[in-house]
Amino acid sequence: MELAKVVGSVTATMKDGGLSGTKLLVVQRVDGFGAPIGDVEVATDAQGAGAGDLVLVLRGSAARQPAATRSKPTDLTIVAIVDHVDMAAAADPPSASSEPSPAAPAGRTRTTRSKS
Repeated sequence: MELAKVVGSVTATMKDGGLSGTKLLVVQRVDGFGAPIGDVEVATDAQGAGAGDLVLVLRGSAARQPAATRSKPTDLTIVAIVDHVDMAAAADPPSASSEPSPAAPAGRTRTTRSKS
């Protein structure tokens, strides 16, 4: 599984019949702190995600394992909308200064908006 952020949507009136009724979203992989990684990609949405959501995606044959995409021609599927990411202190990216701040938190927390 990989973390990604939904950055847009795709409308395709002409597509493979197996994709009929499937929402397609543009996602960009992110690291645990929300920094973009790599290029944008199109994913099928199995969870009702929307623009700005932090999501988990499955790639390759695993993308066809969820019930919503079992017979779909996809190799990237959104399988979860992330509510919270908590990174351990050792995973904090290096700061601009060489000395750590005594007031710095022990870890990093990222919270996204919740779906109603």
